[in-house]
Amino acid sequence: MRVNRRGVAMLATLISVLACSPADEPTPPAAGQSAADRRAGAPGIGDADFPRDGNGGYDVSHYDLVVDYTPATKRLDGVTTISASATQELSSFNLDLTGLDVREVAVNDAPATFTRKGDELTVRPARAIADQAPFTVRVTYTGLPKPANDNANLGTYGFIPTPDGAFVASEPNGSKTWFPGNDHPADKATFDFTITVPAGVTALANGEMTGQPTTSGGKTTYRWRERHPMATYLATATLGKFDLRQGSTAAGIPNLAAADPRFKSSLDSLYTLSGQITDYWATVFGPYPFSSTGGVVDDYSAGYALENQTKPLYGGFQPDETIIAHELAHQWFGNSLTIRRWKDLWLNEGFATYAEWLWAEHKGTRTAEATFKDLQSRPATDPMWKYPPGRAKPDDLFNQSVYTRGGMTLHALRRAIGDPVFFTLLKAWTAEHRYGHVTTEQFVALAERLSGKNLDALFDAWLFQPRKPS
Repeated sequence: MRVNRRGVAMLATLISVLACSPADEPTPPAAGQSAADRRAGAPGIGDADFPRDGNGGYDVSHYDLVVDYTPATKRLDGVTTISASATQELSSFNLDLTGLDVREVAVNDAPATFTRKGDELTVRPARAIADQAPFTVRVTYTGLPKPANDNANLGTYGFIPTPDGAFVASEPNGSKTWFPGNDHPADKATFDFTITVPAGVTALANGEMTGQPTTSGGKTTYRWRERHPMATYLATATLGKFDLRQGSTAAGIPNLAAADPRFKSSLDSLYTLSGQITDYWATVFGPYPFSSTGGVVDDYSAGYALENQTKPLYGGFQPDETIIAHELAHQWFGNSLTIRRWKDLWLNEGFATYAEWLWAEHKGTRTAEATFKDLQSRPATDPMWKYPPGRAKPDDLFNQSVYTRGGMTLHALRRAIGDPVFFTLLKAWTAEHRYGHVTTEQFVALAERLSGKNLDALFDAWLFQPRKPS
Protein backbone atom coordinates (compact mmCIF):
# COMPACT_ATOMS: atom_id res chain seq x y z
CA MET A 1 0.00 0.00 0.00
CA ARG A 2 1.28 3.43 -0.86
CA VAL A 3 -0.22 6.83 -0.10
CA ASN A 4 -0.36 9.14 -3.13
CA ARG A 5 2.19 11.88 -2.54
CA ARG A 6 1.23 13.94 -5.56
CA GLY A 7 -2.56 13.93 -5.38
CA VAL A 8 -3.11 14.21 -1.64
CA ALA A 9 -0.63 16.56 -0.06
CA MET A 10 -1.68 15.99 3.52
CA LEU A 11 -1.33 12.23 3.19
CA ALA A 12 1.94 12.71 1.37
CA THR A 13 3.58 14.00 4.51
CA LEU A 14 2.65 10.83 6.38
CA ILE A 15 4.73 8.46 4.28
CA SER A 16 8.18 8.91 2.70
CA VAL A 17 7.02 6.52 1.25
CA LEU A 18 -0.21 -23.05 -2.02
CA ALA A 19 -2.50 -22.17 0.88
CA CYS A 20 -1.02 -22.36 4.36
CA SER A 21 -2.68 -23.11 7.67
CA PRO A 22 -2.30 -20.72 10.60
CA ALA A 23 0.30 -21.85 13.10
CA ASP A 24 -1.66 -20.99 16.22
CA GLU A 25 -3.13 -23.77 18.35
CA PRO A 26 -6.94 -23.77 18.64
CA THR A 27 -8.35 -22.06 21.70
CA PRO A 28 -9.28 -24.67 24.35
CA PRO A 29 -13.03 -24.98 24.97
CA ALA A 30 -14.51 -23.20 27.94
CA ALA A 31 -16.00 -25.21 30.79
CA GLY A 32 -19.61 -26.11 30.16
CA GLN A 33 -19.43 -25.97 26.37
CA SER A 34 -21.48 -28.55 24.50
CA ALA A 35 -19.79 -31.12 22.27
CA ALA A 36 -20.92 -29.13 19.22
CA ASP A 37 -19.44 -25.93 20.66
CA ARG A 38 -16.14 -27.71 21.23
CA ARG A 39 -16.12 -28.66 17.55
CA ALA A 40 -16.87 -25.14 16.33
CA GLY A 41 -14.21 -23.35 14.35
CA ALA A 42 -12.88 -20.24 16.08
CA PRO A 43 -14.31 -16.87 14.94
CA GLY A 44 -10.76 -15.50 14.51
CA ILE A 45 -7.61 -16.89 12.94
CA GLY A 46 -5.46 -16.08 15.97
CA ASP A 47 -4.03 -12.63 15.18
CA ALA A 48 -4.09 -10.89 18.57
CA ASP A 49 -4.14 -7.44 16.93
CA PHE A 50 -7.17 -8.30 14.78
CA PRO A 51 -8.90 -10.98 16.86
CA ARG A 52 -12.06 -11.20 14.71
CA ASP A 53 -10.28 -11.29 11.35
CA GLY A 54 -10.09 -14.63 9.61
CA ASN A 55 -11.42 -17.82 11.12
CA GLY A 56 -10.14 -21.01 12.69
CA GLY A 57 -10.75 -24.67 11.96
CA TYR A 58 -10.11 -24.79 8.22
CA ASP A 59 -7.67 -23.86 5.48
CA VAL A 60 -8.91 -22.46 2.15
CA SER A 61 -7.28 -23.69 -1.06
CA HIS A 62 -9.46 -21.98 -3.68
CA TYR A 63 -12.15 -19.32 -4.16
CA ASP A 64 -14.53 -19.34 -7.10
CA LEU A 65 -16.20 -15.92 -7.19
CA VAL A 66 -19.22 -15.29 -9.42
CA VAL A 67 -20.26 -11.66 -9.29
CA ASP A 68 -22.95 -9.72 -11.19
CA TYR A 69 -22.75 -5.98 -10.55
CA THR A 70 -24.83 -3.10 -11.89
CA PRO A 71 -23.24 0.35 -11.34
CA ALA A 72 -26.53 2.22 -11.87
CA THR A 73 -28.21 0.49 -8.93
CA LYS A 74 -25.03 -0.47 -7.04
CA ARG A 75 -26.47 -3.94 -6.57
CA LEU A 76 -24.20 -6.94 -6.35
CA ASP A 77 -25.40 -10.51 -6.75
CA GLY A 78 -22.80 -13.09 -5.87
CA VAL A 79 -22.12 -16.78 -5.48
CA THR A 80 -18.85 -17.70 -3.77
CA THR A 81 -17.73 -21.31 -3.70
CA ILE A 82 -14.87 -22.05 -1.33
CA SER A 83 -12.74 -25.20 -1.43
CA ALA A 84 -11.12 -25.90 1.93
CA SER A 85 -9.80 -28.56 4.27
CA ALA A 86 -10.74 -28.90 7.92
CA THR A 87 -7.93 -28.57 10.46
CA GLN A 88 -10.16 -30.01 13.19
CA GLU A 89 -13.53 -31.72 13.39
CA LEU A 90 -16.11 -29.04 12.58
CA SER A 91 -19.71 -28.90 13.73
CA SER A 92 -19.75 -25.27 12.58
CA PHE A 93 -17.36 -22.68 11.17
CA ASN A 94 -17.31 -18.98 10.40
CA LEU A 95 -16.80 -16.91 7.27
CA ASP A 96 -16.07 -13.18 7.20
CA LEU A 97 -18.80 -11.17 5.47
CA THR A 98 -20.25 -7.75 6.15
CA GLY A 99 -23.35 -5.91 4.95
CA LEU A 100 -24.63 -8.19 2.21
CA ASP A 101 -27.74 -10.38 2.54
CA VAL A 102 -27.14 -14.13 2.49
CA ARG A 103 -29.78 -16.08 0.57
CA GLU A 104 -28.54 -19.62 1.09
CA VAL A 105 -25.52 -21.67 2.11
CA ALA A 106 -24.58 -25.20 1.09
CA VAL A 107 -21.76 -27.40 2.40
CA ASN A 108 -20.71 -30.24 0.10
CA ASP A 109 -23.82 -29.41 -1.95
CA ALA A 110 -26.17 -30.05 0.99
CA PRO A 111 -28.19 -27.16 2.49
CA ALA A 112 -26.65 -25.74 5.66
CA THR A 113 -28.08 -23.49 8.33
CA PHE A 114 -26.44 -20.17 9.09
CA THR A 115 -26.60 -17.16 11.38
CA ARG A 116 -25.18 -13.64 11.18
CA LYS A 117 -23.59 -11.54 13.91
CA GLY A 118 -21.60 -8.46 12.94
CA ASP A 119 -19.02 -9.47 10.34
CA GLU A 120 -19.32 -13.18 11.16
CA LEU A 121 -21.34 -15.64 9.08
CA THR A 122 -21.61 -18.85 11.11
CA VAL A 123 -22.30 -21.95 9.03
CA ARG A 124 -23.64 -25.23 10.46
CA PRO A 125 -23.40 -28.08 7.95
CA ALA A 126 -25.99 -30.84 7.99
CA ARG A 127 -23.24 -33.28 8.93
CA ALA A 128 -20.08 -32.49 10.89
CA ILE A 129 -16.90 -32.24 8.84
CA ALA A 130 -14.15 -34.65 9.88
CA ASP A 131 -10.68 -33.43 10.82
CA GLN A 132 -8.49 -33.11 7.68
CA ALA A 133 -11.47 -33.69 5.37
CA PRO A 134 -11.80 -31.58 2.23
CA PHE A 135 -15.09 -29.74 1.83
CA THR A 136 -16.80 -27.03 -0.20
CA VAL A 137 -19.07 -24.24 0.98
CA ARG A 138 -21.22 -22.25 -1.43
CA VAL A 139 -22.73 -18.93 -0.35
CA THR A 140 -25.36 -17.10 -2.41
CA TYR A 141 -25.78 -13.46 -1.48
CA THR A 142 -26.98 -10.08 -2.69
CA GLY A 143 -27.17 -6.43 -1.69
CA LEU A 144 -25.53 -3.03 -1.89
CA PRO A 145 -21.83 -3.32 -0.98
CA LYS A 146 -20.61 -0.81 1.56
CA PRO A 147 -16.88 -0.14 1.85
CA ALA A 148 -15.03 -0.32 5.13
CA ASN A 149 -14.00 2.88 6.83
CA ASP A 150 -11.17 3.17 9.31
CA ASN A 151 -9.92 6.72 9.69
CA ALA A 152 -7.14 5.61 12.02
CA ASN A 153 -5.59 3.72 9.13
CA LEU A 154 -6.45 4.25 5.47
CA GLY A 155 -9.93 5.71 5.53
CA THR A 156 -12.19 4.07 2.93
CA TYR A 157 -11.29 0.69 1.45
CA GLY A 158 -12.85 -2.56 0.23
CA PHE A 159 -15.49 -2.60 -2.50
CA ILE A 160 -16.10 1.08 -3.28
CA PRO A 161 -18.90 1.84 -5.78
CA THR A 162 -18.06 4.48 -8.40
CA PRO A 163 -20.30 6.11 -11.03
CA ASP A 164 -19.13 3.72 -13.75
CA GLY A 165 -18.21 0.65 -11.67
CA ALA A 166 -16.19 -0.04 -8.55
CA PHE A 167 -12.75 0.63 -7.10
CA VAL A 168 -11.69 -2.49 -5.17
CA ALA A 169 -8.73 -2.22 -2.80
CA SER A 170 -9.13 -4.29 0.36
CA GLU A 171 -6.07 -3.94 2.60
CA PRO A 172 -6.12 -4.83 5.44
CA ASN A 173 -9.49 -6.60 5.83
CA GLY A 174 -11.90 -5.26 3.22
CA SER A 175 -12.50 -8.33 1.06
CA LYS A 176 -15.41 -9.24 3.35
CA THR A 177 -17.24 -6.21 1.90
CA TRP A 178 -17.80 -8.11 -1.37
CA PHE A 179 -17.30 -11.84 -0.82
CA PRO A 180 -17.35 -14.28 2.10
CA GLY A 181 -14.06 -15.89 3.05
CA ASN A 182 -11.23 -16.32 5.49
CA ASP A 183 -10.21 -12.67 5.42
CA HIS A 184 -6.68 -12.70 6.82
CA PRO A 185 -3.31 -12.98 5.03
CA ALA A 186 -2.43 -16.13 7.02
CA ASP A 187 -4.71 -18.14 4.71
CA LYS A 188 -3.79 -17.79 1.04
CA ALA A 189 -5.63 -19.43 -1.85
CA THR A 190 -5.97 -19.45 -5.61
CA PHE A 191 -8.87 -17.60 -7.25
CA ASP A 192 -11.26 -17.79 -10.20
CA PHE A 193 -13.42 -14.76 -11.04
CA THR A 194 -16.54 -14.68 -13.22
CA ILE A 195 -17.69 -11.07 -13.34
CA THR A 196 -20.78 -9.86 -15.22
CA VAL A 197 -21.31 -6.14 -15.84
CA PRO A 198 -23.35 -3.99 -18.24
CA ALA A 199 -21.98 -4.04 -21.80
CA GLY A 200 -19.38 -1.30 -22.22
CA VAL A 201 -18.02 -1.75 -18.69
CA THR A 202 -14.66 -3.51 -18.24
CA ALA A 203 -14.02 -5.92 -15.37
CA LEU A 204 -10.40 -6.27 -14.21
CA ALA A 205 -9.34 -8.94 -11.74
CA ASN A 206 -6.15 -10.68 -10.67
CA GLY A 207 -4.18 -12.99 -12.92
CA GLU A 208 -5.10 -13.52 -16.53
CA MET A 209 -8.30 -13.86 -18.55
CA THR A 210 -9.18 -17.47 -19.34
CA GLY A 211 -10.98 -16.50 -22.55
CA GLN A 212 -12.45 -13.58 -24.39
CA PRO A 213 -15.33 -11.66 -22.74
CA THR A 214 -18.79 -12.76 -23.84
CA THR A 215 -21.76 -10.42 -24.30
CA SER A 216 -25.43 -11.37 -24.20
CA GLY A 217 -28.60 -9.51 -23.31
CA GLY A 218 -26.78 -6.24 -22.76
CA LYS A 219 -24.32 -7.73 -20.29
CA THR A 220 -20.68 -8.78 -20.64
CA THR A 221 -19.01 -11.53 -18.64
CA TYR A 222 -15.27 -11.58 -17.93
CA ARG A 223 -13.39 -14.59 -16.58
CA TRP A 224 -10.08 -14.21 -14.78
CA ARG A 225 -7.86 -16.71 -12.95
CA GLU A 226 -5.07 -16.18 -10.42
CA ARG A 227 -3.41 -19.58 -10.17
CA HIS A 228 -0.81 -18.52 -7.62
CA PRO A 229 -1.71 -18.34 -3.91
CA MET A 230 -3.03 -14.92 -2.90
CA ALA A 231 -4.09 -13.22 0.31
CA THR A 232 -7.72 -12.13 0.29
CA TYR A 233 -6.86 -8.44 0.71
CA LEU A 234 -5.09 -8.53 -2.67
CA ALA A 235 -8.14 -9.77 -4.59
CA THR A 236 -9.76 -7.19 -6.84
CA ALA A 237 -12.70 -6.80 -9.20
CA THR A 238 -12.15 -3.23 -10.33
CA LEU A 239 -14.91 -2.21 -12.74
CA GLY A 240 -15.45 0.75 -15.04
CA LYS A 241 -14.63 2.28 -18.38
CA PHE A 242 -10.94 1.81 -19.15
CA ASP A 243 -8.49 2.28 -21.99
CA LEU A 244 -6.21 -0.75 -22.19
CA ARG A 245 -2.72 -1.45 -23.46
CA GLN A 246 -1.52 -5.04 -23.57
CA GLY A 247 1.71 -6.72 -24.56
CA SER A 248 4.78 -8.13 -22.86
CA THR A 249 7.81 -6.81 -21.02
CA ALA A 250 11.22 -7.06 -22.67
CA ALA A 251 11.75 -10.27 -20.69
CA GLY A 252 8.50 -11.75 -22.00
CA ILE A 253 6.14 -11.29 -19.02
CA PRO A 254 2.57 -10.46 -20.12
CA ASN A 255 1.85 -6.82 -19.28
CA LEU A 256 -1.57 -5.15 -19.03
CA ALA A 257 -2.06 -1.46 -18.23
CA ALA A 258 -5.50 0.11 -17.81
CA ALA A 259 -6.49 3.74 -17.27
CA ASP A 260 -9.79 5.48 -16.76
CA PRO A 261 -10.42 7.89 -19.69
CA ARG A 262 -9.73 10.79 -17.32
CA PHE A 263 -6.17 9.45 -16.99
CA LYS A 264 -5.67 8.24 -20.56
CA SER A 265 -2.48 10.31 -20.84
CA SER A 266 -0.88 8.09 -18.20
CA LEU A 267 -1.57 4.81 -20.00
CA ASP A 268 1.62 4.58 -22.04
CA SER A 269 3.92 5.58 -19.19
CA LEU A 270 2.18 3.13 -16.82
CA TYR A 271 2.60 0.32 -19.35
CA THR A 272 6.22 1.12 -20.15
CA LEU A 273 7.38 1.72 -16.59
CA SER A 274 5.55 -1.32 -15.25
CA GLY A 275 7.37 -3.47 -17.77
CA GLN A 276 10.79 -1.94 -17.17
CA ILE A 277 10.50 -2.05 -13.40
CA THR A 278 9.16 -5.60 -13.28
CA ASP A 279 12.08 -6.82 -15.38
CA TYR A 280 14.62 -4.93 -13.29
CA TRP A 281 13.26 -6.19 -9.97
CA ALA A 282 13.59 -9.73 -11.33
CA THR A 283 17.36 -9.15 -11.56
CA VAL A 284 17.52 -7.78 -8.00
CA PHE A 285 14.94 -9.84 -6.10
CA GLY A 286 14.87 -13.04 -8.13
CA PRO A 287 12.43 -14.35 -10.78
CA TYR A 288 9.09 -12.60 -11.05
CA PRO A 289 6.68 -14.75 -9.00
CA PHE A 290 3.53 -14.37 -11.11
CA SER A 291 2.33 -14.84 -14.68
CA SER A 292 1.58 -11.22 -15.60
CA THR A 293 2.26 -7.66 -14.51
CA GLY A 294 0.85 -4.19 -15.12
CA GLY A 295 -1.34 -1.69 -13.31
CA VAL A 296 -4.68 0.10 -13.20
CA VAL A 297 -5.39 3.84 -12.80
CA ASP A 298 -8.98 4.50 -11.77
CA ASP A 299 -10.68 7.85 -11.29
CA TYR A 300 -11.68 7.24 -7.67
CA SER A 301 -9.63 9.63 -5.51
CA ALA A 302 -8.53 7.13 -2.89
CA GLY A 303 -5.35 8.98 -1.98
CA TYR A 304 -3.39 5.72 -2.06
CA ALA A 305 -2.24 2.87 -4.25
CA LEU A 306 -2.53 -0.84 -3.48
CA GLU A 307 -0.38 -3.70 -4.72
CA ASN A 308 -3.27 -5.94 -5.86
CA GLN A 309 -1.61 -9.14 -7.05
CA THR A 310 -0.50 -8.77 -10.71
CA LYS A 311 -2.45 -5.48 -11.04
CA PRO A 312 -1.43 -2.64 -8.68
CA LEU A 313 -4.25 -0.13 -8.37
CA TYR A 314 -3.67 3.64 -8.35
CA GLY A 315 -6.54 5.65 -6.93
CA GLY A 316 -7.25 8.89 -8.75
CA PHE A 317 -3.76 10.04 -9.72
CA GLN A 318 -1.10 9.46 -12.34
CA PRO A 319 1.59 7.37 -10.65
CA ASP A 320 5.22 8.36 -11.03
CA GLU A 321 7.99 5.80 -11.35
CA THR A 322 8.75 5.86 -7.62
CA ILE A 323 5.24 4.73 -6.70
CA ILE A 324 5.18 2.15 -9.49
CA ALA A 325 8.53 0.81 -8.25
CA HIS A 326 7.07 0.56 -4.74
CA GLU A 327 3.90 -1.29 -5.75
CA LEU A 328 5.69 -3.70 -8.08
CA ALA A 329 8.28 -4.53 -5.40
CA HIS A 330 5.31 -5.69 -3.33
CA GLN A 331 4.72 -8.48 -5.85
CA TRP A 332 7.72 -10.11 -4.16
CA PHE A 333 7.44 -8.56 -0.68
CA GLY A 334 3.87 -8.91 0.53
CA ASN A 335 2.28 -10.85 -2.33
CA SER A 336 4.58 -13.82 -2.93
CA LEU A 337 6.10 -13.57 0.55
CA THR A 338 3.13 -12.84 2.79
CA ILE A 339 3.15 -11.89 6.45
CA ARG A 340 1.42 -14.30 8.82
CA ARG A 341 0.53 -11.53 11.30
CA TRP A 342 -0.04 -7.82 10.67
CA LYS A 343 2.55 -6.89 13.31
CA ASP A 344 5.25 -7.78 10.74
CA LEU A 345 3.97 -5.28 8.15
CA TRP A 346 7.44 -3.71 7.83
CA LEU A 347 8.41 -6.84 5.85
CA ASN A 348 6.02 -5.53 3.18
CA GLU A 349 6.29 -1.76 3.44
CA GLY A 350 9.89 -1.39 4.57
CA PHE A 351 11.07 -3.56 1.68
CA ALA A 352 8.91 -1.74 -0.88
CA THR A 353 10.14 1.62 0.42
CA TYR A 354 13.75 0.48 0.17
CA ALA A 355 12.98 -0.66 -3.37
CA GLU A 356 12.19 2.99 -4.20
CA TRP A 357 15.69 3.92 -3.09
CA LEU A 358 17.19 1.07 -5.11
CA TRP A 359 15.27 2.22 -8.19
CA ALA A 360 16.64 5.76 -7.81
CA GLU A 361 20.12 4.26 -7.38
CA HIS A 362 19.62 2.18 -10.54
CA LYS A 363 18.49 5.27 -12.47
CA GLY A 364 21.46 7.26 -11.20
CA THR A 365 19.36 10.00 -9.64
CA ARG A 366 20.19 9.38 -5.96
CA THR A 367 21.97 6.75 -3.91
CA ALA A 368 20.29 4.81 -1.14
CA GLU A 369 23.08 6.00 1.13
CA ALA A 370 22.19 9.64 0.47
CA THR A 371 18.53 8.99 1.23
CA PHE A 372 19.46 7.11 4.40
CA LYS A 373 21.72 9.94 5.62
CA ASP A 374 19.03 12.56 5.01
CA LEU A 375 16.52 10.59 7.03
CA GLN A 376 19.05 9.80 9.74
CA SER A 377 19.63 13.52 10.21
CA ARG A 378 16.12 13.98 11.55
CA PRO A 379 16.24 15.06 15.21
CA ALA A 380 15.66 12.57 17.99
CA THR A 381 12.32 14.27 18.68
CA ASP A 382 10.94 13.30 15.25
CA PRO A 383 7.83 11.12 15.77
CA MET A 384 9.29 8.47 13.48
CA TRP A 385 11.80 7.44 16.15
CA LYS A 386 9.06 6.87 18.74
CA TYR A 387 7.31 4.22 16.63
CA PRO A 388 9.26 0.91 16.47
CA PRO A 389 8.36 -0.46 13.01
CA GLY A 390 9.02 -4.09 13.91
CA ARG A 391 5.77 -4.14 15.85
CA ALA A 392 3.12 -2.45 13.70
CA LYS A 393 0.27 -1.08 15.79
CA PRO A 394 -3.25 -2.21 14.86
CA ASP A 395 -4.67 1.31 15.22
CA ASP A 396 -1.84 2.84 13.16
CA LEU A 397 -0.66 0.11 10.77
CA PHE A 398 0.45 2.41 7.99
CA ASN A 399 2.52 4.78 10.10
CA GLN A 400 5.42 6.58 8.39
CA SER A 401 7.87 4.62 10.52
CA VAL A 402 6.73 1.24 9.15
CA TYR A 403 7.70 2.49 5.70
CA THR A 404 10.64 4.81 6.24
CA ARG A 405 12.31 3.38 9.31
CA GLY A 406 11.58 -0.06 7.90
CA GLY A 407 13.50 0.87 4.77
CA MET A 408 16.29 2.36 6.86
CA THR A 409 16.60 -0.95 8.69
CA LEU A 410 17.46 -2.62 5.41
CA HIS A 411 20.06 -0.01 4.56
CA ALA A 412 21.62 -0.31 8.02
CA LEU A 413 21.79 -4.06 7.38
CA ARG A 414 23.35 -3.48 3.96
CA ARG A 415 26.01 -1.32 5.59
CA ALA A 416 26.71 -3.98 8.21
CA ILE A 417 27.01 -7.03 5.95
CA GLY A 418 28.16 -5.49 2.64
CA ASP A 419 26.59 -5.42 -0.80
CA PRO A 420 27.52 -8.96 -1.96
CA VAL A 421 25.89 -10.62 1.04
CA PHE A 422 22.98 -8.16 1.18
CA PHE A 423 21.86 -8.72 -2.40
CA THR A 424 22.40 -12.46 -2.08
CA LEU A 425 20.17 -12.26 0.99
CA LEU A 426 17.33 -10.58 -0.94
CA LYS A 427 17.27 -13.33 -3.55
CA ALA A 428 17.61 -16.10 -0.97
CA TRP A 429 14.74 -14.60 1.05
CA THR A 430 12.36 -14.53 -1.91
CA ALA A 431 13.43 -17.98 -3.14
CA GLU A 432 13.16 -19.78 0.21
CA HIS A 433 9.68 -18.43 0.97
CA ARG A 434 8.17 -18.13 -2.52
CA TYR A 435 4.35 -18.20 -2.29
CA GLY A 436 4.56 -18.77 1.47
CA HIS A 437 4.43 -16.88 4.76
CA VAL A 438 7.20 -14.99 6.53
CA THR A 439 8.05 -13.49 9.90
CA THR A 440 10.62 -11.01 11.13
CA GLU A 441 12.37 -13.78 13.08
CA GLN A 442 12.86 -15.76 9.88
CA PHE A 443 14.43 -12.78 8.11
CA VAL A 444 16.80 -12.07 10.98
CA ALA A 445 17.85 -15.73 11.11
CA LEU A 446 18.57 -15.81 7.37
CA ALA A 447 20.55 -12.56 7.51
CA GLU A 448 22.68 -13.95 10.35
CA ARG A 449 23.19 -17.28 8.60
CA LEU A 450 24.34 -15.73 5.33
CA SER A 451 26.48 -13.03 6.92
CA GLY A 452 27.93 -15.13 9.72
CA LYS A 453 27.28 -12.21 12.07
CA ASN A 454 25.21 -11.71 15.19
CA LEU A 455 22.78 -8.98 14.14
CA ASP A 456 20.53 -8.92 17.19
CA ALA A 457 21.67 -5.45 18.29
CA LEU A 458 21.17 -3.95 14.83
CA PHE A 459 17.64 -5.28 14.40
CA ASP A 460 16.69 -4.45 17.97
CA ALA A 461 17.80 -0.83 17.60
CA TRP A 462 16.14 -0.26 14.24
CA LEU A 463 12.96 -2.29 14.63
CA PHE A 464 12.03 -2.52 18.28
CA GLN A 465 13.35 0.48 20.25
CA PRO A 466 11.19 3.64 20.57
CA ARG A 467 14.16 5.92 20.02
CA LYS A 468 16.56 7.02 17.34
CA PRO A 469 19.29 4.41 16.77
CA SER A 470 22.78 5.65 17.52
